Amino acid sequence: MTLSREAIVEGLQRILGAEHVVTDEDTLKRRSIDNFRKLEAIFGAWTLPPPAAVAMVGSTDDVAAVLAFANEHRINVVPRTGGTATEGGLETHVPDSIVVDGSRMNRIVSIDPYDMQATAQCGVPLQLLEDEARKHGLTTGHSPQSKPVAHMGGLVATRSIGQFSTLYGGIEDMVVGLEAVFPDGRAARIKNVPRRAAGPDIRHVVIGNEGALCFITEVTVKLFPYLPENNTYLGWTLKDMKTGFEVLREVMATGYKPSVARLYDPGDGGIHFSHFAAEDDCVVLFMAEGSAGIAKATADGIAEIAARRPELAPVDGELIRAWFEDLTWGVDKIAAEDERIRTTHNVNRTTEISAGWSAINDIYESAIARIRAEIPDLTILGGHSSHSYINGTNMYFNYFYDLVDCPPEEEVTKYYLPIISIICDETLRFGGSIVHHHGIGKARAPWAPEEYGSSYPMLEALKAAFDPNGIMNRGTIIPD
Repeated sequence: MTLSREAIVEGLQRILGAEHVVTDEDTLKRRSIDNFRKLEAIFGAWTLPPPAAVAMVGSTDDVAAVLAFANEHRINVVPRTGGTATEGGLETHVPDSIVVDGSRMNRIVSIDPYDMQATAQCGVPLQLLEDEARKHGLTTGHSPQSKPVAHMGGLVATRSIGQFSTLYGGIEDMVVGLEAVFPDGRAARIKNVPRRAAGPDIRHVVIGNEGALCFITEVTVKLFPYLPENNTYLGWTLKDMKTGFEVLREVMATGYKPSVARLYDPGDGGIHFSHFAAEDDCVVLFMAEGSAGIAKATADGIAEIAARRPELAPVDGELIRAWFEDLTWGVDKIAAEDERIRTTHNVNRTTEISAGWSAINDIYESAIARIRAEIPDLTILGGHSSHSYINGTNMYFNYFYDLVDCPPEEEVTKYYLPIISIICDETLRFGGSIVHHHGIGKARAPWAPEEYGSSYPMLEALKAAFDPNGIMNRGTIIPD
């Protein structure tokens, strides 16, 4: 029998205490969405059913008790920590859902400079963990733009990536072990060891599950030496993206590991580099870091590759440094951006994908051409590559449009989803992946069967095995 909203709240209050069960109307509305529908929060135009309550869990036992309660009564659960998701994964589109908020679980359990790892609860802000690691001369190596506001549980759940990924890897390369709670209330711990060959790597059942299988309560990540005094910045302007992709590929295929390797087209680059780049310039840039010898060898090797291409014009490295040091987005920048949208009705969005070197330029050109031809009211359209590998790279499309005869609550339908559709369709047509690091969420879930292809039944089997009652974040990853 389905419980009423009142009964759900009463049940949660028995488990957590009334002080840890949030039911005020404004909070429930704000917890019904993530940044996919950010205009609803900016303009107060809410369209999704608010959750029955926000359960502010404070321990693994709390999470286990809440999930067991939800599982018994078939109540949809949406796990949440920092709330920085962008693909609708935190939406409560099922009426009377429970948002399980882990932000109270904010304790750094340990920082181990000898074994080079740190353990933190799910609600620890990444910036806090990074600051504590630096007191030991160490770094997490993880630096997404959301670092000041993102929490560890959500970063692992969405398979996030940071700006230094070309050297340190994505979050999946950093996670050593973790603890998670499954819908029946059972907690599972994956121990902290450098590697093991004891069957499949079950960390990857949890990493990237986006709250559709379990709730991550604790994570252990690697640490690295922090040596910012050796950072070296390099940049060049050039006239076409295809050449830029070739430069990125040569750097990666040669074996160099810069922490940053980026390529901007004129549309996206014009936002950042107009003080030194011409209107039709692309910009390719790098940062080398690590011990002094490694940083120098990396920078020298990249410069040698660039010197063989006369079409590349060098840029003062200090200009690249100044730009990069202002790239992270915190509370102040987010608030300023929200106010800009509120006052101008000009909206900016991003969508990221990945592909092999042989396909990435085709995806970029075809998606840009279709967006420009099919989407009205664009004011800026461009993109950049910011995460490269020996066998390919990502593409981060960046676009702005004016809301013309469009209420804010209809922006997703009129503009955002049609653009995502073009990008996903063109990416799949050339054999790429529809998402590089933001997660599938609910926004890109309709493309999941095509993304997975013949392996899609494996995903469905995981869902059926770990969440047989379907209570975990319905509609996320697996389309509803």
